[in-house]
Amino acid sequence: MQDRSNDPLIDVSQLTVGMFIHLDLGWMSHPFPLSSFKIASSDQLLILRRLGLTQVRWSPAKSDVPLQPPAEQAAAVQPGAEALPPAPAEPSPEDIAREAHRRALAAQREAMRLCEAQYGEAAQGFRAVMDLVQPDPNQARANAERLTAALLDKMLVEGDLNMRLLNEAAGDRSTAHALNVCIIALLLGRAFGLGRDEMMDLGVGSLLHDVGKLEIAARLRHRDESFTTAENQAYQQHVVKGVAIAQAMGMPPGPLLIIAQHHEHADGSGFPQRINMDRMSTGARIVALVNRFDGLCNPLLPSKAMTPHEALSLMFAQGRNRFDATMLNAFIRMMGVYPPGSTVQLTDDRYALVVSVNSARPLKPRVMVHDPKVPKDEALILNLEEMPDLGIRRSLKPQFLPRASLEYLSPRARIAYFFDAASTGPGELAA
Repeated sequence: MQDRSNDPLIDVSQLTVGMFIHLDLGWMSHPFPLSSFKIASSDQLLILRRLGLTQVRWSPAKSDVPLQPPAEQAAAVQPGAEALPPAPAEPSPEDIAREAHRRALAAQREAMRLCEAQYGEAAQGFRAVMDLVQPDPNQARANAERLTAALLDKMLVEGDLNMRLLNEAAGDRSTAHALNVCIIALLLGRAFGLGRDEMMDLGVGSLLHDVGKLEIAARLRHRDESFTTAENQAYQQHVVKGVAIAQAMGMPPGPLLIIAQHHEHADGSGFPQRINMDRMSTGARIVALVNRFDGLCNPLLPSKAMTPHEALSLMFAQGRNRFDATMLNAFIRMMGVYPPGSTVQLTDDRYALVVSVNSARPLKPRVMVHDPKVPKDEALILNLEEMPDLGIRRSLKPQFLPRASLEYLSPRARIAYFFDAASTGPGELAA
């Protein structure tokens, strides 16, 4: 985190649009996407004044505020001054195209920066929760609820949300897995129209579904095909241990059932109770589905990882009895036939990486295309929804990409997701 202790303080009553501020409350205590941001509207000013703060830190160098009062600026223009220079020549079509590309690239990078910064703050919040589970279980529960509420405040907005592939994962595997399961589960709950209380239970339960792994040996925390019967039984104990931890945390029934049932299957073949779908809670059915998907995409050994497209295909073909069929179909619609992280070949033979999806058009995601004429750091995202003559021909594993495409697209060894608001900026429409 950047040290802002030297930034000057300003009274909340003196804040104006354009000031870049830092909230010492922390990410989980306010509804803004980030704790450090530039005030963009009077609505944000109103929210800031309702937070109960008297002062905040602000960064003058990053703020868009006039260096001179308007009266002084007007006085600086003397009557009879030299005539204005002639207007510049009309820009050429090439200049207009370059400027449009530059603006689109800047908007694209800012959207990704915001998404990854939010993910980083959520990851920090999750690790703080886990650090408190054993020494202070009640506070850990309270922090998990605050983190879930923060995610919902930032997620329950008007309009569509895109499932976004991140450039960087969250450092340790357990944090990345917990956040992936939580984010995707909440988006699926949102698609099903769950209410705020149900979403809170879903968020807390999905964040802490593996909390019992704190009490089993590190080498047994990730199931492996080579496990002996005894090792597999020890691994499965993380569910029972998780329930006991959750009870010590004072967890309400909703998240408690998710922790207890996240390895159960719709056909009764799961563990530890071998119950069927009729006895599973809605939240548990969601988390069981999402947990399986992330486990296929992000196994302990990266060499065994499936692409998100392969994982969905396997779950649909072989796992239909394991999951709530209605929920599985909704999950596939939400993730898209080609989820973020899938490497694909387009109908014009170019190779691309799927970076985000809109559930309304699962066959038409947003992709970053390998174009040798465009430098990698200037590659724009193409919105296939806006390009009727361009689509996806097939999905393929990254190792089957041509070397130049593999280096350009840089598929992630570990898939990490977050959400961002749907965008229709010019960069997404460029060919």
